[in-house]
Amino acid sequence: MIAWGTLAAFILSGEAWLADLSSIVKSTVLLFWLFAVILWCAFGVVEQADHLSELLGEPLGTLVLTLSIVTVEVALIAAVMLDSHAGPALGRDTMFAVLMIVLNGVVGLALLLGGLRHGEQSYNLKGAVAYLAVIVPLSVIALVLPSFIASTSDGTLTKTHSVFFSLFTILLYGVFLAVQTIRNRNFFVEPSVTAVAEPRDDLRNDSRSSLGKVGRHTVLLIVTMLPIVLLAKQLAKLVDHGIAVLHAPPVIGGVLIALIVFTPEAVSALRAALDNQLQRSVNLCLGAASSTIGLTVPAILMIGLITGQPVVLGLPPASVVLLAVTLVLSTITFCGPPTTILEGAVHLVLFFVYVVLIFSP
Repeated sequence: MIAWGTLAAFILSGEAWLADLSSIVKSTVLLFWLFAVILWCAFGVVEQADHLSELLGEPLGTLVLTLSIVTVEVALIAAVMLDSHAGPALGRDTMFAVLMIVLNGVVGLALLLGGLRHGEQSYNLKGAVAYLAVIVPLSVIALVLPSFIASTSDGTLTKTHSVFFSLFTILLYGVFLAVQTIRNRNFFVEPSVTAVAEPRDDLRNDSRSSLGKVGRHTVLLIVTMLPIVLLAKQLAKLVDHGIAVLHAPPVIGGVLIALIVFTPEAVSALRAALDNQLQRSVNLCLGAASSTIGLTVPAILMIGLITGQPVVLGLPPASVVLLAVTLVLSTITFCGPPTTILEGAVHLVLFFVYVVLIFSP
């Protein structure tokens, strides 16, 4: 109700409120109001996705959550790209922020907290390898390769590159989804229950009731997600204004979008690690990273092609180094042995380095 009430208020009066943002108090109140409401809705999306996860089982439940979150992410990026004076690197900054927050911040904290409570924690190696097999090449193609292409010199892609890279990305992510949801579902469940990766018995025995619950929570998920999408335009204007007034680094816009989108999912991942369900944390974190690259890159490239706006994807040298170390470290962390607090501490160090580089490039 609060979210839809906020949406109604901005539909009726938002244009007048946003027409003059010269008052710092007014613009700050509006920004925090919208930020809090959208973040609250994001938590609601995660809550409904968690209910679907219980009904559908792994990995379908986690997949619903990650796809819902990425939909919100794309909507926010599109709103900022289309309705503000955001720079052409917004999509890149958001994707890089997601990778750093998820692969270093959330993974590091989950491994640290889980290790402190449970000592060593196990996961399904095949599932982790499958995620990383998608994340590593797609991250390099999307965020590193554009800086070294001879056709351009500013980290952008030509139209030919944009079309084919988007196609390749979608095809690879589609193959991954087929592996995750159909052919090798047992890769993405807890190691102790890999033998029961088939649909759950309660879904077979009470399919009508289960389908009704799935339908209800799906509708609630959509209803909770819609205010985020519809309020994204107003938030984009306020974020753009705040960055300009504070002379903040432009990358802050991407970081804020990443925080809005993935904070609820991060909470779920941390809870799972504390409950000694590391596989669910792996599914949430690595699934978020793979879906962000697999779906956000084609979306922002399509927006750029349709609107004619330049889209900068290539990272600066320092960020390329940080991304490379993160990918190597993630591969080492999820190479088979149980995780400990050491892996968590190393990931967190890289996350803190990223935070420092935001304000002191």
